[in-house]
Amino acid sequence: MAKDIFLRIIAVFVLDALGTIGGASIFGIDAITAASVAGILAVSIVFQDLARAFLKDGRLTRAEVDEAFSKVAKNDE
Repeated sequence: MAKDIFLRIIAVFVLDALGTIGGASIFGIDAITAASVAGILAVSIVFQDLARAFLKDGRLTRAEVDEAFSKVAKNDE
């Protein structure tokens, strides 16, 4: 399950990072900076959800992991 979480975290980073490059150029913000900040913020939101789920009972179930990542997927639609 750790490999799955790691790969999904990378996907979250890429998804949000690439989505901000065009918008950042309009405002004169460096594309690398904007992409990095957007990716880090998206990943931190997922980490918060995973930490909340872990704090409940000290375990992460597949359903809890799926729920944390499904919020990111819903925001992108």
